[in-house]
Amino acid sequence: MTDRKHLTFFESICGADRALPDELMSRHTTFRVGGPADYFLMPGNSEELSKIIRYCRENEIDFFILGNGSNLLVSDEGYRGAVIQLFRNMSGIRIEGTEIYAEAGALLSQIAAKAAAASLTGLEFAGGIPGTLGGACVMNAGAYGGEMKDVLISVTVLTPSGEVVTIPASSMELGYRTSCIPGRGLIVLGALMELSDGDPEEIRARMDALRIQRQEKQPLDLPSAGSTFKRPEGYFAGKLIMDAGLRGYTVGGAQVSEKHCGFVVNRGGATAADIRTLIREVRAQVEEQFGVSLEPEVRFLGNFDR
Repeated sequence: MTDRKHLTFFESICGADRALPDELMSRHTTFRVGGPADYFLMPGNSEELSKIIRYCRENEIDFFILGNGSNLLVSDEGYRGAVIQLFRNMSGIRIEGTEIYAEAGALLSQIAAKAAAASLTGLEFAGGIPGTLGGACVMNAGAYGGEMKDVLISVTVLTPSGEVVTIPASSMELGYRTSCIPGRGLIVLGALMELSDGDPEEIRARMDALRIQRQEKQPLDLPSAGSTFKRPEGYFAGKLIMDAGLRGYTVGGAQVSEKHCGFVVNRGGATAADIRTLIREVRAQVEEQFGVSLEPEVRFLGNFDR
């Protein structure tokens, strides 16, 4: 529930146009579902972000850092707290030689495009990933044989005590879709990446080939959160789901994609509850038939108890 006192403070930091009460999260997630957040905040820089987080902690207001909403399922009841979106306002990108520094809210696709325009190779894999740099660092995002740990030099973060520090990539414990960032309560502000000089035509050709491959194999025409499950060791999640006979399996408006079984899509009118139920039923069927436990790659925000 929105408290006018808290909203007034947030407006004093961000401005009334970037501090919204009861904002529907369906407007800010690629699944296109989700109820209202008590406060939807869009800080313009790290100073504003730090003030908001300090206030939330002092006043025991739960908060969640949001990028592009591309790997997230928000409950139909929404979120009782502050959703802090870094996408759009904290999205600067700077290139110096073969190094790129970008803020946490910059889209990976934009960073990859700027790298290509500067004839820098190493980020071609990220051209079609819909998320932001911050989320990509948190989960060591990757695709088509590349991942963030291949290019990261360091990450600038805000610590729980409010300090801004830089962590070398070698200390981030980067693994498959994981890092030390969530466990340490850190918030990504930006990252420094090292690429290599390359041939612009070859870079573009590689990015075009990956784009075509995505279009052919992934259900990009329907709302989804990308790959729904992490790849289980020794298997492919999509093939396990297909072999379980679940291609096209539907709960309400949610469906296992007929084009790629590793994706759960919103066929229209899906609720967050539909999607969560479908994910649970797919996991149960795969475990029952093959003894493999699928771990969701999608993050869940809000109350899903009902």
